[in-house]
Amino acid sequence: MLEAINDLKNGLAEHGYLTDDNLAAAVYLAEKLEKPLLLEGPAGVGKTELAKAWSRLRNCQLIRLQCYEGLDESKALYEWNYQKQLLYIQIEALAESGWETGRQQIFDQEFLLKRPLLTALTSQRPIVLLIDEIDKSDQEFESFLLEALSDWQVTIPELGTICAVTRPYVALTSNSTRELGDALRRRCLHFHIDYPDFERELAIVELNAPGVERKFLSQLVEFVQNIRKQPLKKPPSVTESIDWVLSMEMLGAELTVDTVRATLTALLKYTKDRDFITDKLPYLLKP
Repeated sequence: MLEAINDLKNGLAEHGYLTDDNLAAAVYLAEKLEKPLLLEGPAGVGKTELAKAWSRLRNCQLIRLQCYEGLDESKALYEWNYQKQLLYIQIEALAESGWETGRQQIFDQEFLLKRPLLTALTSQRPIVLLIDEIDKSDQEFESFLLEALSDWQVTIPELGTICAVTRPYVALTSNSTRELGDALRRRCLHFHIDYPDFERELAIVELNAPGVERKFLSQLVEFVQNIRKQPLKKPPSVTESIDWVLSMEMLGAELTVDTVRATLTALLKYTKDRDFITDKLPYLLKP
């Protein structure tokens, strides 16, 4: 493994994110090739946290664009400050200079409200742009992103093309609720983050729940790993695993049917899943 990749891996660990060699290599290549990094995988496995740790590692501002159905360029890229424009139109200087001069002046960057994407492209310093849950947006918005993610520029009709001052580090996350288009995938490096194995999850939980006795921590992580093998609507994420371990620690509890039943709300977020696991607890907790 390249020394630089190992340094990046260790740097992420120092900033609270434990990764393997392959993911560290993907982040390294995204930096060197100046390409966006598309992270896919189940919810709660650390995709968003990677972007946060990446920004801390590079001492960059994190700009987050949270995607949702109906997201459009006015929320992602820019919007005109219509109230300020109207105020300018009403001043005497505009009346004297005429409409054409005023029209040119009100469509100036002074009246532009920058949204996350434009803020990232016009930043003087490197930043980490997190486009979170891109799969929740529609295909039209996905297509809108292509210019920015391939040419590092955007086009604003009233101003023309605006090119990136400093190319940002870009991470896109997807929970795979819909299939992303090939055009977007071509512009990105891709990595799938899955649920961690026992040793990795133990290390992650130990990092986030310091002070818990290691033997007890191992029992809790092993229980979570077994839970994920069950036919659940939503298997517990790593985030929920950490929450559950902290809940068990707060109660000073041992791993018993009663204590697990009392804390399952931190681990499983659907009533049907909790009922199913509650019925199976005697079997799951067999020594």
